[in-house]
Amino acid sequence: MPLHLSWEQIVLRLALASIASFVIGFNRDARGHPAGIRTTMLVCLAATLAMLQANLLLPTAGKPPASFIVMDVMRLPLGILSGIGFIGAGVIIHRGADVNGVTTAATIWFVTVLGLLFGGGNIYLGIAGSLLAFAILWALKFVEKWYSRELRGSLYLTFASPPPEEAELRRRLLGAGWIISRWNTVYEPASTLATLECELKWHARASRVPETPPSIEQLRALPGVRSLAWKE
Repeated sequence: MPLHLSWEQIVLRLALASIASFVIGFNRDARGHPAGIRTTMLVCLAATLAMLQANLLLPTAGKPPASFIVMDVMRLPLGILSGIGFIGAGVIIHRGADVNGVTTAATIWFVTVLGLLFGGGNIYLGIAGSLLAFAILWALKFVEKWYSRELRGSLYLTFASPPPEEAELRRRLLGAGWIISRWNTVYEPASTLATLECELKWHARASRVPETPPSIEQLRALPGVRSLAWKE
């Protein structure tokens, strides 16, 4: 970093940080994620200003002969980078086996690094990082639609008398390609199957429109099935 900054350099760094964080925040806002334009711009500009402040204080760094205190100006931007983890943790939501908000948290941390790069004068590295972020958030979103991933769902059945055989239900699910990860049954009275609750896994392309798979809907037509509930 140069010891002395001109106003032109300060304006350029702030402008590049603002543009990069605006585009990244626009992507998050357009997809309905919690950290949008204002959040990403504020985080990125805060990191940029912290790095600019450290740059402006460089001539005063060190230890004066009559002082026991050593001034370390790099602690300010490094503290910003560490502290931003609290904001990232606030957007991560854990519901059972589902974890949401990890990409948003990573985006907030990433724009902080971009702010440090632009604030420190690493213009080309900051631009390269911004372009990589754009590619990851936009291009890879379309790539994700074309490969299969492991999905999970919960099936809940209640039965009338006479209920189907438990072995028949298991055979139908396994025959349709499902993987059974949990299987709970309730018999009332002890010899009559009353309810079945199971968790299923399968591999398929992820869809943003949840739907009940056809093989699950077919279970409604089985004799003895009173009600069916499916949660994905």
